[in-house]
Amino acid sequence: MKKLILFTLLFTSLLSCCDKDDNDVNEVLPPATQTGVGTFACKVNGQPFIDTSGGYFNCYYQLIEGKYHFGIGGSDKVQSLISIVLETKKKQIFENNTYPLLKNIDGNAWAGSSFNPSSNSQTFATTDENYTGELTITKLDFTNHIVSGTFWYNIKNPYTNETVEIREGRFDTLFTQ
Repeated sequence: MKKLILFTLLFTSLLSCCDKDDNDVNEVLPPATQTGVGTFACKVNGQPFIDTSGGYFNCYYQLIEGKYHFGIGGSDKVQSLISIVLETKKKQIFENNTYPLLKNIDGNAWAGSSFNPSSNSQTFATTDENYTGELTITKLDFTNHIVSGTFWYNIKNPYTNETVEIREGRFDTLFTQ
């Protein structure tokens, strides 16, 4: 009888631990910090997108041939969207400044997303004149190599032609120069 009671308690506790709804849109994103903790997250059409690389994503802010280039990206799988990239191309960034996310050309900040609806294909879409957003740099610390910021943008899913909403984006990490 003791074994049956113990088994019932164990089984009930396992079920309660696994009772998370896979469609729970209220999953909490990591806080918007400015300490270089190594986070990258947002919501994609209301679903949490939290980088799954453990904070080892590529982030850089480099001076190349006299022009600055910034880039950061995260990966997860929310529906068919699997990665998010934010970059500036030949554009210097400053703390407490907001940059429109536009077309991927020199002098702009832009964003992109990889879509993979099946294991056979993958397409990368970017912001442009019809699908835009904003990137705000909240901290840029050259002594400790910390960059933090927030972002949002809209992007066109190349497979469905639907607008995908990226919202409540935040990152806090170290960058290479």
